[in-house]
Amino acid sequence: NVEESAVDQAQTRKIVEDILLDVEKRRDTAVRELSEKFDNWSPKSFRLSDSQIQKIISKVSKKTIQDIKWAQAQIGRFAQIQKSTLHDIEIETIPGVVLGHKNIPVKSVGCYVPGGRYPMVASAHMSVLTAKVAGVGKIIACTPPDPKTGGAPPETVAAMYLGGADEIYILGGIQAMAAMAHGCVGMSEVDMIVGPGNQYVAEAKRQLFGKVGIDLLAGPTETLVIADETMDVEMAVTDLLGQAEHGPNSPSILLTNCESLAIGIADEVKKQLKTLPTADLASKSWEDYGEVILTDSYEEMLKVADEIASEHVQINTKNPDYFLNNMTNFGAMFLGNRTNVAYGDKVIGTNHTLPTKKAARFTGGLWVGKFIKTCTYQRVTTDQASALVGSYCSRLCEIEGFMGHKRQADIRVERYGKEDV
Repeated sequence: NVEESAVDQAQTRKIVEDILLDVEKRRDTAVRELSEKFDNWSPKSFRLSDSQIQKIISKVSKKTIQDIKWAQAQIGRFAQIQKSTLHDIEIETIPGVVLGHKNIPVKSVGCYVPGGRYPMVASAHMSVLTAKVAGVGKIIACTPPDPKTGGAPPETVAAMYLGGADEIYILGGIQAMAAMAHGCVGMSEVDMIVGPGNQYVAEAKRQLFGKVGIDLLAGPTETLVIADETMDVEMAVTDLLGQAEHGPNSPSILLTNCESLAIGIADEVKKQLKTLPTADLASKSWEDYGEVILTDSYEEMLKVADEIASEHVQINTKNPDYFLNNMTNFGAMFLGNRTNVAYGDKVIGTNHTLPTKKAARFTGGLWVGKFIKTCTYQRVTTDQASALVGSYCSRLCEIEGFMGHKRQADIRVERYGKEDV
């Protein structure tokens, strides 16, 4: 219901706005009260000491630590390769005019790692580790307490620590976003906040944008499976429900040109939901947001897929490269039956913080480059070049009526020698 959705969004905006103003005004006191109210959490210090971190990590099995390290090795390696594509440049564009740019890492970043029903351990790799590879000077990481134990979530803390977080805070929700932006409860203000979260966290990021930078505004998880007769119904439904379990409003869509596959989905969904441990969420999500779209051709599938502009796009067809080469609107693509969205979510190496709600039309997801500013500079090395550029600049400034700008150009034309242009 569009009307209900608009009311919900307005209420969320107001709740978040009030909380952010309260934290800005009352700072640490407000943060502590909010943490107590929403998470029943009010420790002496929200920041974990080195000894606390080691004690918490000791609760994690050696096998899990090995698994986290393996996943981080894949993510770190790919981020490093991506970073190697970013080069500083300097070039003489015309005689005496030198232009360039430098790639400069952001100085400080706050990384939010969600908790709740699903402690998002992998989000620590995606934000903390990627920021570390980018060369960010200071990385603050926040995650809420585990609602089941009432304490720090050990696996998430381990992932944050191993990913390279400089400071780790057990603090969740809007209060964590506000604390990082305003520098509360022992934190210094950060320059940028990244990471996924619920609707309140996403709205907090939206309202804080401008005071701090953000990665993107992530909504509920979206999955589009593009399939032909080379994908069977069991695998198709497994991949659709595997993402529908994210929450009650996560769209999972099958787009196919195979009629038998489309017809078989409904029965297979019922069958798999009987044994899926997260069927409570997945069934609600599928019922309200699941779709099966049947088309006549690959060309039509491509057109529909670009209109949907999904966060995750699985290509389960006999020629996946047709979509890789022609599709333009997607967050991340998974090519062929041997891979799937879960690989990207957790371990394979690409980042899982991706655009939703059709934002793939204008942005990609979080990557090492999001933490790096590309800043330009210029120098003019000869009198002749300054006079030449100045003469053009003077005339164009006069057209626009910027007479102070014109004088900046004119004084240099006068001092460094007129050019016949």
